[in-house]
Amino acid sequence: MQAHVDGFHGPLTYRRFSGGQSNPTYRIDTQARAYVLRRKPFGPILPSAHAVEREFRVIAGLHPTGFPVPQPLGLCEDDQVIGSPFYVMELIAGRTIWDGAMPGLVPADRRAHYDAMVDTLAALHQTDYAAAGLSDYGRPGNYFERQVARWTKQYRAAETERMEAVERLIDWLPRTLPEQTRTSIVHGDYRIDNMIFADRGPRVLAVLDWELSTLGDPLADFSYLLMNWVTAPEGRSGVLGLTGPDTGIPTLEEVVERYCKATGRDGVPQLDWYFAYNLFRLTGIVQGIKRRIIDGNAASAQAQETAARVGGLADAAWAFAERAGA
Repeated sequence: MQAHVDGFHGPLTYRRFSGGQSNPTYRIDTQARAYVLRRKPFGPILPSAHAVEREFRVIAGLHPTGFPVPQPLGLCEDDQVIGSPFYVMELIAGRTIWDGAMPGLVPADRRAHYDAMVDTLAALHQTDYAAAGLSDYGRPGNYFERQVARWTKQYRAAETERMEAVERLIDWLPRTLPEQTRTSIVHGDYRIDNMIFADRGPRVLAVLDWELSTLGDPLADFSYLLMNWVTAPEGRSGVLGLTGPDTGIPTLEEVVERYCKATGRDGVPQLDWYFAYNLFRLTGIVQGIKRRIIDGNAASAQAQETAARVGGLADAAWAFAERAGA
């Protein structure tokens, strides 16, 4: 830290943040300042997963543009230092909202927070990734083709039992890929608890957890956000049945209209294919958590509960595939 982080002076204390299933994240405190450290998980991990080096690169590219990310302070790729590659960034102080229903807010404030979420995602998708030095951050070609292949491979690497819904999705998704008309930086896990809001008001101070980011189709991010509107309230991001003037939470149609206005679109395609894809991807992620439990290196106390959802996610994905014509 002293050699690579400007202005650092020890000694330090550290503690791990609770929550999250993926890269272990720690708060580091000195007398003068607080920092955040993210590392790869302990134990064996799947190839290409948990790429903290990519996280560091994307926030290093975005920070100078003014997009809300923490300032990156140093990357260590030598796994001899703490046992794995890691990076250090500034600590952003503010609010994390864990429940998309926002029970503590009045309707006008809920609306303002959702508008800020949509506007921030639109700003990401409008960011000039070449000017940010990220022209080679993702491979060319159809993003969904690459992602379906990737998550099929990840699912197979973590597979613990045969699930018929997943087998059908692995056959159907590659045969029905939508055309990609735009390319942008894609966050990959854009949801309410992956951002920090100001202590007062709806301003987004930082978007966190860039592990799944790449260059790709911005509709992947946007349709992932829209999944909240077709997910029953579960104390996390689901807001199905909670929208309208009584709550202040905008309807799906209002969110689409606002995003399209900010990004110059005249609408979005029929969404059922995208919802099927997003749930298939989540199935692959949760299957990876299940495998890490079996291997004894799951990163969260809530991992067991999350892993139990894998079958339901696969069935929900196939239900949207059927709505899309499968």
